[in-house]
This record gives sequence, structure tokens and C-alpha cells, in this order.
Amino acid sequence: MFQHEIPDAATLARLHDQARLEASRLRSAAVDEFWRGADAVWQRGLQTGQAALERSATRLQARLARHASVRNGRRLTPEA
Repeated sequence: MFQHEIPDAATLARLHDQARLEASRLRSAAVDEFWRGADAVWQRGLQTGQAALERSATRLQARLARHASVRNGRRLTPEA
């Protein structure tokens, strides 16, 4: 079978410490990457929401103008 030399306690402790440090570094990198992605999604949502809000405001303004002209007896011709 396999013939491996078993490392001593000091070597095992050092390897364990290195593994813990690497795991901590990888965890931090993963958390940072997650929040960068979440922030990007949030920013896109804000931009999309702002565009929808502007469109709704424009449509409301046009509807109010049309309603006011009908109430005053004038009809607006639809713009092409």
C-alpha cells in the first residue's frame, strides 16, 4: 500500500494554522465578492426604478393634459 511518513505534531500544527489562515482569506474574498455583486444588482434596480418612475410621471402628465383639454372643450390631436 502507501508508505508515507507521518509528520510530527509541530508540522501538523503548522499545516493546520496555514489551512485556517487560507480558509479565512478565502471566506473574506467570497464575502467581498458577494457584496460587490449584491451592490451591482441593487444599483441596476435603482436605475430601472428611476426610469420607470420617469416614464410614469411623463404618462401622468400627458393624461392630465388630455383630461384638462377635454374638460375645457378642446381635443388634443395625438402626436405621431
